[in-house]
Amino acid sequence: MTATLDIRPCVDADRDAVVALWSACGLVVPWNDPAADFVLALSKDNSAVLAGVLDGRVVASVMVGQDGHRGWIYYLAVDPTHQGRGFGRRMVAEAESWLAAAGMPKVQLLVRNTNERVLAFYERLGYAKPPTMLMQKWLTNPSP
Repeated sequence: MTATLDIRPCVDADRDAVVALWSACGLVVPWNDPAADFVLALSKDNSAVLAGVLDGRVVASVMVGQDGHRGWIYYLAVDPTHQGRGFGRRMVAEAESWLAAAGMPKVQLLVRNTNERVLAFYERLGYAKPPTMLMQKWLTNPSP
């Protein structure tokens, strides 16, 4: 019998496991502090981190939030040893449901343009590249 992925909101005690998962999936970059991102998401009413738990272990996660106008998905991760089992698709569906329940009519996410495998994954789920350009400005000096 195949175990089922249980999806639940993260709690503070999940931080280390989730951050380790994000690192294992190559989602961590030097200018972001993933532990601080996790803590901040749990501290706000407009965001959450969802955990996909299999046999008592976090094997998938997604951070979700909304800015009052649109929803955002961040840090979608599935343990590399469990990829290809539909867990990523399940986590995206849970994130979309969370956002729909929050009244968000639209969801957005960012993917590095060099990450062709992940871009193809999201395109299979119905996501499309918008005809807009993201612009940014650092308000603090990011650590390299």
